[in-house]
Amino acid sequence: MGNEKILKVMAEVNGEVCEREELIHGIALALLTRKNLFVLGDVGQAKSYAIDRFCKRITGAKQFSTLMNKQTDTEQLFGRLDLASLIPGHLPSSVIDSDPTYSDMRNELEAALEKFRNDPGNTTYSEEVKKAQSALETYEKGLALSRTPRPEYITAGKIPDSNIVVLDELFKSNEGILNSLLKALNERVYTNEGKEVKIPVISFFSASNEIPNFNNPEEKILKALYDRFDLKIRTEYVRDKANRMEMLRKKQNGGENTVNATVSLSELEKMQKEVKSIRISDSINELMDAVLLELRKKGIEVSDRTFFGFGDIVRAEAFLGGRDEVVPKDLLVLKNYLWNKPEEISVVADILKRICENPIGDRINELTAKAFSVRDEFNNSDNKNRALMSVKTELLKLYNEALNIKKDFDETDAAVSGVDSFIGTLEDISRAAYAETSFTYVSLPELKEYTDLQN
Repeated sequence: MGNEKILKVMAEVNGEVCEREELIHGIALALLTRKNLFVLGDVGQAKSYAIDRFCKRITGAKQFSTLMNKQTDTEQLFGRLDLASLIPGHLPSSVIDSDPTYSDMRNELEAALEKFRNDPGNTTYSEEVKKAQSALETYEKGLALSRTPRPEYITAGKIPDSNIVVLDELFKSNEGILNSLLKALNERVYTNEGKEVKIPVISFFSASNEIPNFNNPEEKILKALYDRFDLKIRTEYVRDKANRMEMLRKKQNGGENTVNATVSLSELEKMQKEVKSIRISDSINELMDAVLLELRKKGIEVSDRTFFGFGDIVRAEAFLGGRDEVVPKDLLVLKNYLWNKPEEISVVADILKRICENPIGDRINELTAKAFSVRDEFNNSDNKNRALMSVKTELLKLYNEALNIKKDFDETDAAVSGVDSFIGTLEDISRAAYAETSFTYVSLPELKEYTDLQN
């Protein structure tokens, strides 16, 4: 699994800041899943610095960063109108930059000019310049007359030309640009003179020291903007004294941070494809549904869009952990995906731990590893029919052990969800194994009943 490079980037950036592991982990998740990330924390907590240091290590990726305020307009974000595109007989920048013949002729003119600069008295070089200039002007006029004037925008160095976008203090935006930002954040498009244009942005990042009061009529309009950030991280000032002392030494010694670990844009795109290939079993979905119900009992709002989209995040977590299938502990990363208000963070974390990392969590993870080992041995076998006999025996042992664990808990206990999820995983493995053979599928409860009768 090709996660080594991004893990090295994470480790290197962690070495440049203190106690920002959760933020750096979140940045990696956002880039791997093409999600947006919002960071909440007081001023001076290296929020934007950490984002910048990480994203600078994505080589080949164009980055756009700006500090938002009430005066920020669409031109600053999405580019300005190219006036030449509206004037008959003139060429907009987009045409000039994309026409290969024009580019070749301009290069010829520049080559002739270079010769003339080196030898101004040479009449041959002078004539070459005049000839190349005349040819370029003639071609430019013909190209201009051949096109119908229509409005075009110069987007170089702006959001439509970027792979990574950092919009600091996003909530200080004015209402005039909200619709454009919403479409860009959610759909990765912006509207140019009524025409929707796709933009290559992988992730949007934003940092702020406050969340708007959405109950305030004047700030309610910002709620939609806030909701477009899938991942949310809360930062604090450095708490551990040893970490503070270490950072002081680094600052006072004046050493520069060197970049050794990088990930190219093409490598990141390959990782994104790997993430999408990671399996999510029905048992994991069942476990997530149990989390959803617990959150709703606590009054925490989880939209359908959020619930149905959790898979990308846990796949990325499994990828970073070197797994090709999501396991229950991967759901713990959803702590920074499911909260809406800072006061909900601890509640969300507690529910995820109780269900996914409960007192029997380690045992369930151990049994899950054994189940995956059984699955892998079967997949590597040449004779599937014969191998199925061993699969049935081993899975039934694990199934009985799960039932024994379950006996120690009340049915209403959140820990039971973890056991049920594991049983679901066993059933998924068993069902898949049967499908590779000529035998008719027999569920584990049926197999247990038959075996008990035999004994």
